[in-house]
Amino acid sequence: MNFCVKCGCDCEESLDGLCIDCWLDGRSLTELPHHVDLKVCTNCGEFAVGEKWIKKDLIMAVQDAAVDALGVIDGVKVTGVSTSYECQDPYVYLVNVHSECDVLGYQTEHDASTIVRIKNNVCKRCSRQLGSYYESILQIRTGAKGLSPELREETLAFVEDYVGRLAATNKSIFITKMELVTGGVDVYLSSISLGKNLAREFSDIYCAETKESPKLVGQTTDGQDMYRLTYLVRLPEYHVGDVVIVDGRYCKLTRVSGSGGRTVDLMNFREKSVRRSDMTEIKLFEKSSDLKDATVINATGSEIQVLHPENYSTVDLKVPEGYDAGETVKVVTIEDNLYLVP
Repeated sequence: MNFCVKCGCDCEESLDGLCIDCWLDGRSLTELPHHVDLKVCTNCGEFAVGEKWIKKDLIMAVQDAAVDALGVIDGVKVTGVSTSYECQDPYVYLVNVHSECDVLGYQTEHDASTIVRIKNNVCKRCSRQLGSYYESILQIRTGAKGLSPELREETLAFVEDYVGRLAATNKSIFITKMELVTGGVDVYLSSISLGKNLAREFSDIYCAETKESPKLVGQTTDGQDMYRLTYLVRLPEYHVGDVVIVDGRYCKLTRVSGSGGRTVDLMNFREKSVRRSDMTEIKLFEKSSDLKDATVINATGSEIQVLHPENYSTVDLKVPEGYDAGETVKVVTIEDNLYLVP
């Protein structure tokens, strides 16, 4: 059994020779500084939390900043907090932190207040973006004279989607800028690995040829060479859905991947795989966007009758087994003969 040196009462537990009541009397259990500065990025709106920048609601960020600055004296354990605030102006908030405390099993409460000041700043990622920082360039080209508007939109949408998914978990990843240039598009990227991975994706999805070339741009503070990498992605002239010539046969290209492609012969509708090493031998005959629509007049078994899209004569076309012709079908003219493109 202990006794309190101040009031003389017997007590089971004591702190600094005092009973709990005397120890708590007039003592501040928690404390806050006069003010807390909360950095906000003026470009993306994220708040600085320690070494990280995090997307938060403004009021939540203000109250969290006050709680994070809360100090507790020895012997006290905070078991819960609640906050209230008063907006003094758009950049100044008075925040009160109400703490539930445990002192040797004794439950008590304490309030502390601080002023949270919003300070405009720029996070590292936005600073790099605004400063046109980049480590690699992805050059998207094609075997033709230039990217078609459709292929340009498709490839740029792919790049934006790919980078957007990675940036959701890695804030150092971003697109610095995209530039339309003669023959294609240049995409400036925040990291070398991002450019390398995108080049690999284009190789796998479009069966594109890729090349990389480094450029020395300086040295780090510890004397290491710094490089920027340019990744050239040359897309083939053909694309999925186009009519192409493979080994002298006219086919529809149905799939392209890193391992090669797959085609459907327009003469007999047989499917065939094309090895990656043989993809360079494929010749474009007609783009899918240039295929004509032919109106279906009648469908019987393995044939359909259509109106020729140019002279409106009736033409019988073979169709693959199980083919369901709608009101119109895609067709192509090869050596003055009309063929279905399924």
